[in-house]
Amino acid sequence: MAVSPTQKGNENREQQAEDFEWGVADADISTIPKGTIDPVYEAKAIVLNKAIQDIGMGWYQWQLFIVVGFGWASDNLWPIVTSLIYTPILNEFHPTRGPLLSLAQNIGLLAGAMFWGFGCDIFGRRWAFNLTLGLTAVWGMIAASAPNFAAIGVFAAFWSFGVGGNLPVDSAIFLEFLPGSHQYLLTILSIDWAVAQVIANLVAWPLLGYRTCQQTDTDCTRSKNMGWRYFMIAMGGLTLIMFILRFFCFTIFESPKYLMGKGLDEEAVRIVHEVARRNNKTSSLSVEDLKACEPDGYVNRTTAGDAAKRKLQAVNLDHIRSLFKTPMLAYSTGALMLIWALIGLGYPLYNAFLPYIQSTRGADFGDGSTYITYRNSLIIAVLGVPGALVGGVLVELNHFGRKGALCLSTILTGVFLYCSTTATNSSSLLGWNCAYNFTSNVMYAVLYAFTPELFPTKDRGTGNALTATSNRIFGIMAPIVAMFANLQTVAPVYTSGALFIVAGILVGTLPFESRGKESL
Repeated sequence: MAVSPTQKGNENREQQAEDFEWGVADADISTIPKGTIDPVYEAKAIVLNKAIQDIGMGWYQWQLFIVVGFGWASDNLWPIVTSLIYTPILNEFHPTRGPLLSLAQNIGLLAGAMFWGFGCDIFGRRWAFNLTLGLTAVWGMIAASAPNFAAIGVFAAFWSFGVGGNLPVDSAIFLEFLPGSHQYLLTILSIDWAVAQVIANLVAWPLLGYRTCQQTDTDCTRSKNMGWRYFMIAMGGLTLIMFILRFFCFTIFESPKYLMGKGLDEEAVRIVHEVARRNNKTSSLSVEDLKACEPDGYVNRTTAGDAAKRKLQAVNLDHIRSLFKTPMLAYSTGALMLIWALIGLGYPLYNAFLPYIQSTRGADFGDGSTYITYRNSLIIAVLGVPGALVGGVLVELNHFGRKGALCLSTILTGVFLYCSTTATNSSSLLGWNCAYNFTSNVMYAVLYAFTPELFPTKDRGTGNALTATSNRIFGIMAPIVAMFANLQTVAPVYTSGALFIVAGILVGTLPFESRGKESL
């Protein structure tokens, strides 16, 4: 029997009413309160969240968990690489401004965070997801041929352009395929971040510990200092393997919520069904379920011409305006940017020069050999692995959650930095640095998971880009501060510690807590 237009309209309105009621009932389980973002997008996001939750955590998500981990690993691996090669590069090239190497790296990270982070909300997640690792691997291996300090600085900026896009893109795409019951895995992913640090230090110990000039050498030539070049080839090769596995051995789908936010409801539904099929499940989601969220007269533009027009329209401030739409959302976004900025200055101000600090202070204590320096760096790195795991546990504790875990770990990171200034020998300095690395890994594990959960999907790439850009801009300031503050004094350490403590206090003022709630 044919259905009249009037009957069909009534059915649609009834379905919309039911969907609205269901959405209100579920509003409390969303990280961002109902009414904070576009109502049509919000209603459709709730429908997609339910579809992903019904599919559950399956084969596709576990594969994604592994390949997304490569991005987490790369994000920490390459800044650690820069810090590890810093001393042998100074010994070989004798630059007048050594921290310029870290400055070049941070400029590349900033450019990458802005380009890939903002871009993935315009041209999608898939291309950015695949290209970031490839660019990093290629430029990392090319850097091994650097003939002078200027060249290694340029190559550091180029490989960092790829590194800068890893977390803004990877966290967005992983979160958008996760059922709400498994969002804690975003925190657990930071174990890859910590393991990468261990791997870098494990490879560096024999190559840099035995095949580079000693801190006291006055005649450091290329032939005596080849260790850092072999190290660059090894790290570039490792990243290339990760790229090959990600690009050729795994099929990444575009995010359903990203597609829905672009008006491509049919494609979003198709992706959901494909994920269900890969998980040996079925999904009842239909295009009609999403259309029922649209008010009467709503026009969904999906022609090729409209798509091109949307691409051009996307290159404006709409995504940024959405993140400051209400006072509460504006404060949340602004506070997150400031937290990332403070950590962005505090962390590299100390961590980027940690092997150098270990080496120079070790020399003061009478044990500053390259062997001991890189051995200690490995011990410090190992303590980061349990830190990431502890972060995954803390974020799910009642009355603690993301905010409590992030606030406490950030403040403790600053406290342990202050404590390191009391060290009177290499062993005590090593102990305080181990404590610092443990709590900083807890901090980053929570920070990387908590941040994307506080942004709606359609603006998540932009939100991640804003925080990452804030982090990288202040990261650029770290080597500038280091150039004018003597790294052999406690001044940079005191500055870094204070920044962490202020950031931790600021975390406690954030208006949203995402523990036990689904992201939109």
